[in-house]
Amino acid sequence: MFAIAIHNKQYKTYTLQDKTSSSSIDVVPERGGIITNWRVNDRELLYLDAQRFANPELTVRGGIPILFPICGNLPDNSYDYNGQNYLLKQHGFARDLPWEVAETLTTDKASISLVLNSNEETLAVYPFEFKLIFSYQVKGNVLEICQRYINLGKEKMPFSTGLHPYFLALDKSKLQFDIPTMQYRDQRTGAIMDNTGFFDPNIEEIDAVFDSVTGLAASAYDASRDLRITVSYTAAYSTVVFWTLKGKDYFCLEPWTSARNSMNTGDLLTYLEPGASTTTIVRLIANFL
Repeated sequence: MFAIAIHNKQYKTYTLQDKTSSSSIDVVPERGGIITNWRVNDRELLYLDAQRFANPELTVRGGIPILFPICGNLPDNSYDYNGQNYLLKQHGFARDLPWEVAETLTTDKASISLVLNSNEETLAVYPFEFKLIFSYQVKGNVLEICQRYINLGKEKMPFSTGLHPYFLALDKSKLQFDIPTMQYRDQRTGAIMDNTGFFDPNIEEIDAVFDSVTGLAASAYDASRDLRITVSYTAAYSTVVFWTLKGKDYFCLEPWTSARNSMNTGDLLTYLEPGASTTTIVRLIANFL
């Protein structure tokens, strides 16, 4: 049985439920279209910094923020296009803007579709007219995020996109990862490291970039909860980023379509022709073993 409930909290929150499997998500369109909670078997899978979430002046740290039209940061938050310089902050603007609810469904699954359109605010930092449609679907132990990107302008539109899920982890020494590439780059030092499947939780910050992944899924096993989370994605995603901070009860396993600064370098950017659209899918699967 599938259901959707609306809760009028600080922000209007949509709770999508699969009651048969005791799974659900909370979606807050007004706060960047973010998923704030994901539960399977009534067990929470995401981390959320409630204080940052409550402050509209701060970006949310937790849940599943949306990255668009860039992933990561640009040098000096700056890029050039057609001889003009633009300023664009880390991870872009989609995670900070209000989205609109376009549709909700409870037939065969619980789903909600959200829309973000370009406006004067976005055009000032990203001179392209667009429409984004994100559909969140809950069924059993699977959360599917289907994303459609539409170029409404008259010129080719470059962008990258990604998701930034914060997975709850109370004991990060019990984590093991399966990410489909032999090596990764330490974003902080530039060093190339072997991918052993483990990270030292005593390091102050880990920012590991797995470029040119060779498979369409990455997973994390949390032995403290006997939980495996798999993040699968369509072929548009070239990069997986692992990020965490010492002393924080989360790790991030982020699928990106291109790496940092691609708006300047052009590396692996997606280019949409005028009037064209493209669709990507990220699927999260939680298995308690």
